[in-house]
Amino acid sequence: MKKRCGWAEGKDDLYLAYHDEEWGMPTRDDQKLFEFIVLESAQAGLSWQTILNKREGYRKAFKNFDPKKVAKMSEVELAKLLLDPSIVRNRLKIASTISNAEAFLRVQKEFGSFATYLWSWVGNTPINEKRKGRGDIPAVTPLAVVLAKDLKKRGFKFLGPTVCYAFMQAIGLVNDHTLHCFRHKEVAKLK
Repeated sequence: MKKRCGWAEGKDDLYLAYHDEEWGMPTRDDQKLFEFIVLESAQAGLSWQTILNKREGYRKAFKNFDPKKVAKMSEVELAKLLLDPSIVRNRLKIASTISNAEAFLRVQKEFGSFATYLWSWVGNTPINEKRKGRGDIPAVTPLAVVLAKDLKKRGFKFLGPTVCYAFMQAIGLVNDHTLHCFRHKEVAKLK
C-alpha cells in the first residue's frame, strides 16, 4: 500500500488522483498555471474537495481556463455564472477570475510567459522541502507573503499569502510532499 501525505489519506478516488498525479508537479504551462490560480482562488474559505468536485464545472464556465477568453467575459456572462450550480456562486470570486485573467495577461506580456515570472521567484528550481508530517507544513511562508504582495500589486485578487502558498504547493514551486509519501522522491527529482 502506498504511503501518502496525511492530508490525502482516506480520501476519495478523485482526491487521491489529484494528490498522486498533479499536486506538487512542477508546472510551467501557462494555461495550467491559470487553471490553478482560478481553482485556488475559488477555494478560499472552502474545502479543496468542494473545488475538485466542481473542477469540470469551472473548466466549462471559464472557457477551458483560457485566460484570453476569460478576460473578455462580459457582465452578462458573469451574471449567468451566478446561477450556475457547477461552480461556487460567489460574485466576488467570479469577478476576480475575470480580473485575474486580465492581470495574468499583463504579466505574460511583461515577462514573455507567466511561468517565467513565477519560476523566477525560486531561481527556476523548485524548493525541495523535507517535511516529516502534516504538522510540519506551514500555511504560509515568507516567500508566499512576498509573492502574494507582488501579485496583488499586479492586480490579482483572492490570492493572499495562504492561498498563494497553496498555489505554490499545487504547481510544484515547492515540494511539500512529506518525506514518507511515495511522491516526495519522485517530485524531488523533477526540475
